[in-house]
Amino acid sequence: MSTLAHQGPQFARANGIDICYEAFGEPTAEPMLLIMGLGAQMVLWDDDFCEQLAACGFRVIRFDNRDIGQSSKMSGGKRLTPLELLKLRFLKIPVAAPYMLSDMALDTISLMDALGINSAHLVGASMGGMIAQEATITFPERVRSLTSIMSTTGNPKVPPPTKEAAAMLMAPPPTTKEEYLERFAQTWKILRVGRFPEDEARDRGRAERIFSRGLNPAGVGRQLRAILAAGSRKERLGNVKAPTLVIHGTVDPLVHPMGGRDTAASVPGAKLMMVDGMGHAIPLPMWPQIIDAIATHAKGAAAKAA
Repeated sequence: MSTLAHQGPQFARANGIDICYEAFGEPTAEPMLLIMGLGAQMVLWDDDFCEQLAACGFRVIRFDNRDIGQSSKMSGGKRLTPLELLKLRFLKIPVAAPYMLSDMALDTISLMDALGINSAHLVGASMGGMIAQEATITFPERVRSLTSIMSTTGNPKVPPPTKEAAAMLMAPPPTTKEEYLERFAQTWKILRVGRFPEDEARDRGRAERIFSRGLNPAGVGRQLRAILAAGSRKERLGNVKAPTLVIHGTVDPLVHPMGGRDTAASVPGAKLMMVDGMGHAIPLPMWPQIIDAIATHAKGAAAKAA
């Protein structure tokens, strides 16, 4: 039985919205915020994953981004059309968005304010990596270290997702619970690339939990618009001083491995860890090396700052 301190879901008023968050580990430990990706609730940072990171000596805080899970729902923004995507790709006409990644970065910093955290280690996955990058660029004094996982700089030269991953992203949302559970399993099969029986065994339970916390398909669409409207952070990442670790899978079908390489190349002194056989997911067999890399990086940054 775990003896780690665990604070169940709470709400904080931050940046004018309500953010649902949860904390693992001692309140006095080094704070580490985990930022999830597109349409992904905080519980996709598995409880066990959070506990194992907290056991390395951190106060691990996961939260639902705006428009997802139990955080505030926003409004506006139509469903993305193929025409908009073509305009973005070939004519470089930006997609209109009700809010931007910079707003989501401010949500993160405002949550830290609400929790009395002056600075923290930021760990972001996929869109969460983009939000963490944006927060690190804009609020450098608030970030002890940055870990960007399976993410990218927004550089248009990074190759697009595979056809299968792109189709999954653009598919109409499921309308029933059964359809959702089925879609969840299919989605993660595509994203994980290859067989991961331990994860497949957990998928139904994960999907049930997410479904019970509430779905918001329109919110996922708005988050996607925020990503596509963001433009490139490549140049601004050149000013990042926070110790940076970039983790990316060699077979990522959604954010091309070049996205990770480009991120590491853009941040001065960044370390790059390419994980062999990892897709757009952190499967159970890869937890030990990923958790160890995140913890070692954050501790190294803390030692340097001391």
